Amino acid sequence: MARITVEDCIDKFSSRFELVLVAANRARKLHSGDAPTVENDNDKNTVIALREIAEGTLTTEQLKNNLIEEHQTVSLKDEEEELGLENENHETENQDEQVNSDNIDQNQSDQNSTELSNEELNSASDNSNDDTIIDQNDQIEKESTRSLESNPIEDNKNTDNQDIS
Repeated sequence: MARITVEDCIDKFSSRFELVLVAANRARKLHSGDAPTVENDNDKNTVIALREIAEGTLTTEQLKNNLIEEHQTVSLKDEEEELGLENENHETENQDEQVNSDNIDQNQSDQNSTELSNEELNSASDNSNDDTIIDQNDQIEKESTRSLESNPIEDNKNTDNQDIS
């Protein structure tokens, strides 16, 4: 009897593969407790599923949709919720990016201020270095002047040389 049922079902679907998938899914549903739409006649679930298909008590579209829903991992409601969450995530990411760009701008501004401060310090340091060098030169001149004033031997030699001439 199952053979006749299979032959009767082939014309309802475009391929045997599709028929097998739909019939197996319907048989699983019957096994899990769905009520059959044809008389039970003490048949197994696979035969009942094929008889339902052959007699047309369930449309091929219903069976295909049930199969798709059975194997679908994400339902339409889940997709809508995910899209809502993704939109919220994108908004949050955009806000985070704005905050990050503001922080980058602030860091660049701080860095520019630091560079200016460093330049000011360097120029002040250069000025103080110049002042230090000038001070050192003044000290050297003063010391050399003192040493000349305090060294009478040098003065005597100069006078002796003048006497000889």
